[in-house]
Amino acid sequence: MTHDIHRILLTGGAGYIGSVLVRQMLEQGHHVTVLDNFVAQPSGLLDCCAFPNFDVVRGDARDERLVPELVRKHDTIIPLAALVGSRICDIEPIAAESTMSRGIKLLLDHASPSQRFLYPATNSGYGVGKGDEPCTEESPLSPVSLYGRLKVEGEERILAHANGLAFRLATVFGVSPRMRRDLLVNDYVYRAVHDGTVVFFEGHRRRNFIHIRDVGRAFLHGLEHFETMKGRAYNVGLDDANLTRPQVCEAIRRHVPSFVYIEAPSGHDPDLRDCVVSSARIASTGFRPMCSLDQGIRQLVKCFTILPRAPYANA
Repeated sequence: MTHDIHRILLTGGAGYIGSVLVRQMLEQGHHVTVLDNFVAQPSGLLDCCAFPNFDVVRGDARDERLVPELVRKHDTIIPLAALVGSRICDIEPIAAESTMSRGIKLLLDHASPSQRFLYPATNSGYGVGKGDEPCTEESPLSPVSLYGRLKVEGEERILAHANGLAFRLATVFGVSPRMRRDLLVNDYVYRAVHDGTVVFFEGHRRRNFIHIRDVGRAFLHGLEHFETMKGRAYNVGLDDANLTRPQVCEAIRRHVPSFVYIEAPSGHDPDLRDCVVSSARIASTGFRPMCSLDQGIRQLVKCFTILPRAPYANA
């Protein structure tokens, strides 16, 4: 199947998602430029240097001289630059706001109406749902963290642009060249491999999950079907993976039988999210995830068997 070739700018393209997505886009023949400061695990894109359609710029996504120049050279912009996760945003709120709010505004201020924006939003914007009732894209947004609030604001700005669409990503899991451990499934598999146990609070809270390679596939799908998808937000998650922590742990124990998990009888989980999320809207456009939770866990077990004990985290 043939498709149009685009000139794509990814800010923060060397991060956890970007270092997977960049390869997927290069393999489809797109011309990709990554703008990143490369402060964390800078080797994640080294093999991309073999692609003639890959360019890289070391710099800051908030640079008011550099960013406008790069925007003018591309037809599609994917703003991945962010402080990802509620913990790092709480630790560095000023940096979070400047990167995720002013950074988006800078891109939009210098873009033409014809340029396309594909935005990585988050389904954490739903906050606490209504029991078993699935959150859809029409459900009210009520983020319970600074990270969620900044992502919701960014989505609103992107969708106000003439050519924008947003993906409300579930909690991502899976192996990336720029690995992160501080994501729930990744963290619990790491603990299963290295510690053999995990202790958690408030195990009744539910979260939706999606494999990192399916996140990349969703962006490619949105690029290919942009004209029919633009102007809307799309939940991107596994409809069979709206899970509690004990359910995630049971899935991991199928692959690491010695894994022991304990729910503490008292204590508070700082992450207040609790909702069931439906991805029916993006399914109606023809998108289907390909990587199950079990497949991702098997991959993560191999990953953490290779990697030493190390943070591999945003915070």
